[in-house]
Amino acid sequence: MSEHDIIKQTRLPVTVSGMVRNLRKLGIREGDHLLVHSSMSSLGWVCGGPQAVVQALLQAVGAEGTLVMPAQCGDWSDPAEWGNPPVPQEWLEMIYNEMPAFDPAVTPTRGMGRIAELFRTYPGTLRSEHPQVSFCANGKYAEYIVSGHPLTPQFGEASPLGKLYAAGAKVLLLGAGFDSCTSLHLAETRIDRMPTKKMGTAMLVDGERSWQWFTDYAYDSGDFDEFGAQFHSGVQHGKVGQADCKLFEMTTAVDAAVQWLPKHRQFT
Repeated sequence: MSEHDIIKQTRLPVTVSGMVRNLRKLGIREGDHLLVHSSMSSLGWVCGGPQAVVQALLQAVGAEGTLVMPAQCGDWSDPAEWGNPPVPQEWLEMIYNEMPAFDPAVTPTRGMGRIAELFRTYPGTLRSEHPQVSFCANGKYAEYIVSGHPLTPQFGEASPLGKLYAAGAKVLLLGAGFDSCTSLHLAETRIDRMPTKKMGTAMLVDGERSWQWFTDYAYDSGDFDEFGAQFHSGVQHGKVGQADCKLFEMTTAVDAAVQWLPKHRQFT
């Protein structure tokens, strides 16, 4: 959708102060640890764009809270599996040899949206060092949340997701659907029948760039929307700007997914 179309569909500009009021009404409080998945286009015309959204979210959690967003970069994965778009077979060896090492200060996000990408560079934001599925955090416990992110399992108990779960974090779907709800991957790591797969990435090992192969769970968000359609426990619904939003306790959603996924997913 073009900016012209967004303006035509927006009754009044969406502002920082207005978003903070909306977030408070939704149930976000100062001191919250908040994991956010967002869609900029769903908000309407925002006065200040992604910067205004990040400022509103930081104001909502306050100095005692912590704001967290995924900062995944799918380019730092096995090119043999790329499908959007795929690359020629004869390119693979060159990519394995030449892809730069993941650098948390430089490597951009992919598919996370304009808000998460701006948040990555926001003053005070720290980023975990996982080369594929890093998280960014800003606030009181940011350093704790992003530190020590293991290569595998990338969404396990020692990852930022596991730490957020233990801290009683909330999840905000800001115009986004459950298909974007990364915290449900933590539930997958708690299921005995989860399959595993070989993964690869370019990263620093002892200060030198290296292509590394590792084994992790075969994470799959394909049924997260179906889970979300049936998950209602404690979910708060509301608007931020023009975006339809959902706010819920991460522990409640993950625990429910641990029970739901084995009953509804075909594991191979």
